[in-house]
Amino acid sequence: MPVRDIETEKKLLAKEYKELLKISYQSLNKEDKKLIRKAFDYAVDAHQYQRRKSGEAYVFHPISVAKIVASEIGLDAVSIAAALIHDVVEDNSSHTLENIQKEFGKNISKIVDGLTKIGKLNSKGYSDVSIQAENYRKMLLTLNEDVRVIIIKIADRLHNMQTLSSMPYEKQVQKASETLYIYAPLAHRIGLYNIKTELEDLGLKYTDTETYDEISKKLSESKKNQDNYIQKFNSIINSSLTKEKLKYEIKGRSKSIYSINNKMIRQGISFEEVYDKFAVRIIYKSKPEKEKFIAWKIYSIVTDHFTPNPTRLRDWISAPKSTGYEALHITVVGPKSKWVEVQIRSERMNEIAEKGYAAHYKYKQNEAASNDNLDSWINKLQEALENPETNAVDFVEQFKLNLYAKEIFVFTPEGDLKSLPKGATPLDFAFAIHTEVGLKTRGAKVNGKLVPLNRKLSSGDRIEILTSDKIKPSANWLDYATTAKAKSKIKATLNEEKKNLANDGKEILRRKLKHLKINLNDGIIQELQKYFKLSTSQDLFYRVGINTIDNEKIKKFATSRGNKFFNYIKKKISREKIIEPENHISNESEITSKYDSLVFGNDEEKLEYKTAPCCNPIVGDKVFGFVTINDGIKIHKKTCPNAVSLQSNYDYRIIKAKWIDSSQEGFTVNIEITGIDTIGLLNEITKVISENMNINMKRLNFETDSGLFIGNIVISVKTSREINKLVKKLKLLKGIDKVKRK
Repeated sequence: MPVRDIETEKKLLAKEYKELLKISYQSLNKEDKKLIRKAFDYAVDAHQYQRRKSGEAYVFHPISVAKIVASEIGLDAVSIAAALIHDVVEDNSSHTLENIQKEFGKNISKIVDGLTKIGKLNSKGYSDVSIQAENYRKMLLTLNEDVRVIIIKIADRLHNMQTLSSMPYEKQVQKASETLYIYAPLAHRIGLYNIKTELEDLGLKYTDTETYDEISKKLSESKKNQDNYIQKFNSIINSSLTKEKLKYEIKGRSKSIYSINNKMIRQGISFEEVYDKFAVRIIYKSKPEKEKFIAWKIYSIVTDHFTPNPTRLRDWISAPKSTGYEALHITVVGPKSKWVEVQIRSERMNEIAEKGYAAHYKYKQNEAASNDNLDSWINKLQEALENPETNAVDFVEQFKLNLYAKEIFVFTPEGDLKSLPKGATPLDFAFAIHTEVGLKTRGAKVNGKLVPLNRKLSSGDRIEILTSDKIKPSANWLDYATTAKAKSKIKATLNEEKKNLANDGKEILRRKLKHLKINLNDGIIQELQKYFKLSTSQDLFYRVGINTIDNEKIKKFATSRGNKFFNYIKKKISREKIIEPENHISNESEITSKYDSLVFGNDEEKLEYKTAPCCNPIVGDKVFGFVTINDGIKIHKKTCPNAVSLQSNYDYRIIKAKWIDSSQEGFTVNIEITGIDTIGLLNEITKVISENMNINMKRLNFETDSGLFIGNIVISVKTSREINKLVKKLKLLKGIDKVKRK
């Protein structure tokens, strides 16, 4: 029941303040306590007339957030003070950032400002995912300013989720979905595993209450059996651990409701069939220099008593996760012949696992900042965040993927260890080394063997990147790369190349029009845009540059201008004339894509298809094809409600699909070459093809017979002009007899 009695509220507030100081993870000096007291009083005064939906005084919310920040996350006095006053500016017009800065200083003011901006974004509401995504991109930009802004926001969201029951049903679902969409992945990435788990469980509670209640009930019923199991486990290894004079404790950790549900859905199994519903955790005391030695000693003792599964060994002590997480994980056949995961970690490792960021920096005081994984991640993140040309929806989806992705550990030829998301490719590795290496990648060797650039890497792989100054990224690279950094750099380079082609196209157009007695000016550019149905002059120039708009089409345009009737109709249709200054033309936004065709598979074939009525995909949507039994290929959105089910149960019937702009996309051509077999000829042929940046070689096949050879080359080109140029160059090579297009 909400508290309404003023005197009772005052007593409760005094109690909350004392508890806030008591539970603080950080050691608070006199000045810290003074700062927190000042912020506490400021919050009580600012929120004195406000109440929550539940009826309780609003000030209990920022106090609860501050307690999460102080205890569960373990941040410092500045963060606690900022948490106490985080809603003051947003909820009270009489309190400004200038007031906050005057009272509490620049650091706290900056954090409150970041939190206020996020609050304003979220309070606007959104009608579709693109607005939501854009809001999140803006929110995540605050990471560049101060990571504490996001951490306090996560604490704020946790308390809101803990008190969500007082909200209407629609608000519950919206908040819960939003939490699962971004806040839980963020908590996971920053290393706040306990909070991440609670956010996920609460998210499930309000999005699928029935499932949540069912799993929660079954876990409660099995709690006694779990405790008995851990006691049995402890009794078996206790004497061995004590004999080695180790100070330790053994705890049980239940798998979260959310992760149990995910596993049930993913593997199509029942609750009873989930064998790893809980793990055994051995936490030991150790000096920092002996942590690794003791961890492996405990491992040896555990495996002396229980048979291990060697494929399930995870050593995150030698190679910590990028979140800073360290532990030794093993899976053994425990008591009663049950598989059980055993997590071995020191008290320091356990603190970092529970407190994340704060504990990480507590133990990092004597280490170089360059070795800090969290700092490194935030620096990498900045590159992705600051790329203005990334679509907001794509960005957030990519960002989420990188947040949740499991890690693999690979090696450079020199033996340096690198961490990459699971599913990463050699191209991702190249960009992780350096942007310049990535942009000049012409091939890759994995464990000494040449592999395609889209090959998925595995832990332990040794990768060597082959580079060339003549290589430039192609559009295909976007399909090969998986990380945000690689994709953003490739897109930026491709856009720059398009702009250069557009500049060339402008000059080509000027010359061709001059030949037809037409001067290129603003009016003519506008006429051309309307004639070819293009939105910007940049689109026009680019298509001239790649010869999609060729001589014949330009002549047809010139002929149409001579038709007075055509001019009359044209003026009638468009009375308003928007003049575009020529000196601004080259600075327009990136070339637009007019999606008009759907292609399938890696070879990008055009096939017959139907759209699925369950999600009704439209041109430009991210889609996949599903091969039905009686109805051919059906197109589904990747966000279709049935997508997860189809992809998990019928993966062999899924076919890759994407929308393209046929005017910009290349088409496949087969070229046959015959001649006299000479040493180095094949190298010369591939060199000629690779030197042309607009040609992508897809397949190469050569056969020799008694000194003669016949070769078939499959290439992807944008225009016939490029084919003709290539054929001429190939004919000039020594030993080549015939070159023909099949």
